[in-house]
Amino acid sequence: MKPKAVFNWSSGKDSALALYKTLQEDRLEISALLTSINKEFGRVSMHGLPVSLLERQAESLGFPLIKMELPKEPSMEEYREIMDTTMNAIRNMGVTHSVFGDIFLEDLRKYREYQLQAIGMQAVFPLWKQDTTSLIQEFLTLGFKTIVTCVNETYLDSGFAGRIIDQDFLKDLPGHVDPCGENGEFHTFTFDGPIFKNPVAFDIGETVRKTYPKPKAHENEEAGEYVFSFCDLIQSDPDSLADLKSK
Repeated sequence: MKPKAVFNWSSGKDSALALYKTLQEDRLEISALLTSINKEFGRVSMHGLPVSLLERQAESLGFPLIKMELPKEPSMEEYREIMDTTMNAIRNMGVTHSVFGDIFLEDLRKYREYQLQAIGMQAVFPLWKQDTTSLIQEFLTLGFKTIVTCVNETYLDSGFAGRIIDQDFLKDLPGHVDPCGENGEFHTFTFDGPIFKNPVAFDIGETVRKTYPKPKAHENEEAGEYVFSFCDLIQSDPDSLADLKSK
């Protein structure tokens, strides 16, 4: 019998490729997808994706969806409390492993491993330390389709929001931007590919700019802010994917 695992699903490309590789290896039984949700706005945290599209995505992938609801701006204590409650409930379902799509953020990996070890679970990283240029090319070659939902304007112009990731997109990326956006440069919504039963239909809405305070490294540092551009995606019927799938 294979160990049971929960898959930490962001709705984006790295999650999709990591899930694909996990299913190909066939060493774990994926029991459910776990996604953090901004409770106030009903959207996937950081990605800005409406929950209705997330639910359609999970349905097409064929896995139950566990939504971890977070307040608008949770403190670290609030986040840990909600996470502990969620993961303990998952562990009580007989789940022993937790799978992530992280690639090379060492501090984040250590944090995840520490938190899981405390409750007797093991972290798994199918994409860890792999070359991101090779990963994004593999992603496209496999036939995955993904659209940029969020851009951090510290790294990228707002015009990248709402673009499908293809070879032209990659050519247009500035040299300092990771092709997988692994440093938080951009986030995506994956709507089709080899692990999907059907494409997830959506329409492209308006792009909205939002600002968030930058955390201070020390008390004397001046207050700053991050500016993000979010491309709103709207649930629609399958016919609306015709133009996107032709790209």
